[in-house]
Amino acid sequence: FNLALLTSFRFIAKPCAINLGIQDSGPHRAQPNAILEKVFTSITKSPDGKRLEGLSKQLDWDVRKIQRWFRHRRNQDKPTTLTKFCESMWRFTYYLSIFFYGIRFLWTTPWFWDTRQCWYNYPFQPLTSRLYYYYILELAFYWSLMFSQFTDIKRKDFLIMFVHHLATIGLITFSYMNNMVRVGTLVLCLHDASDFLLEAAKLANYAKYQRLCDAFFMLFGVVFIVTRLGIYPFWILNTTLFESWELIGPYPSWWLFNGLLITLQILHIIWSSLIIRTAYKALVRGKVSKDDRSDVESSSEEEDVTSNSTKGVFSTSSNGSNRINGHVASDQWTEE
Repeated sequence: FNLALLTSFRFIAKPCAINLGIQDSGPHRAQPNAILEKVFTSITKSPDGKRLEGLSKQLDWDVRKIQRWFRHRRNQDKPTTLTKFCESMWRFTYYLSIFFYGIRFLWTTPWFWDTRQCWYNYPFQPLTSRLYYYYILELAFYWSLMFSQFTDIKRKDFLIMFVHHLATIGLITFSYMNNMVRVGTLVLCLHDASDFLLEAAKLANYAKYQRLCDAFFMLFGVVFIVTRLGIYPFWILNTTLFESWELIGPYPSWWLFNGLLITLQILHIIWSSLIIRTAYKALVRGKVSKDDRSDVESSSEEEDVTSNSTKGVFSTSSNGSNRINGHVASDQWTEE
């Protein structure tokens, strides 16, 4: 469902991107070479020093030139800025819509104001249609993220995001099956609070509005840390660990449920440290010299220097691709 919406949404996002001057052009393409192409497709995409020396003698090329060829070849298979803009615009629309839907829904519920209400009369609590659709939409979206992760760029935080998606899907499914939907809605809404800000920052970055991008990213960082390191442990974990134990006792699935929630908290801490590190570089040094999970490699040291001269939180490399390209995910932080 969500993948179908993403495909149809590109018909809306693409004209917006073109109007903002975003071209459908990818990274610099590697020079055609049958020998190197065969090595790239059949043996390795990142040859070691010994293989590089052998190729250098075989082709009478400098080792440095061969390294540059492999960098270009790896980059040319990655999505263009236009493609990433369309994806981020779709995610921005989804995260913003589902967040405001959740806030509007929860504003009228008693457990939004008193978390102890999550456990009164448990498990005999009614499942309304609005609550049901809220859960199904969130579950469908995270399943789409799970599947798309295997076809998207293989980023350095692949394992972390994979664990995050598994924990999220497990929590949504588990809480629904055990009728823990009240506390589940609080977790979902809290996680959606910062995701749309990251996507907004990426949209501004792709459109080359650097100041707007930096502002959105800083706002995203503040909201993320406040919600994930402040509200989540003191509001969500407090009610699942202590209030539930007090009101209904240690039910059989208590350990598994809270184990998944604590796993999410560990991921929150990891992502928060990455956000703080990126923001520190941007504020103190005025630039981000190298993102911890860049999805596009610089083609040479000269290109690295050009990339590093770009100011802002989302430093842009010489081929036009962003250095922080989360999900969250993904998407570096969200995607949650």
